[in-house]
Amino acid sequence: MATDYDAPRRNEADEIGEDSLEELKARRAEAQAASVDVDETDFNESLELPGADLSNEELTVRVLPKQEDEFTCSSCFLVHHRSRLAGTRKGAPICRDCA
Repeated sequence: MATDYDAPRRNEADEIGEDSLEELKARRAEAQAASVDVDETDFNESLELPGADLSNEELTVRVLPKQEDEFTCSSCFLVHHRSRLAGTRKGAPICRDCA
């Protein structure tokens, strides 16, 4: 099928102008009915508040101790590889991001 690229294109705004009032009301009613009702109780159960009791929770990640080629930044307290070492500040190692 050949396409005439020089012909003016029709968009939704053009089509809406030709619709009847009843069709527009029906479309609006369909759009409102398509919205999803969120159950507030499901939302509240997944929300964790600060200070919640997490004593019965278990870690799902494996924590490794600091390796020989890593250091802890004295400013941000993150563990970095030695290649990220910028120097020392007051005798403590500091990373490139904090330097």
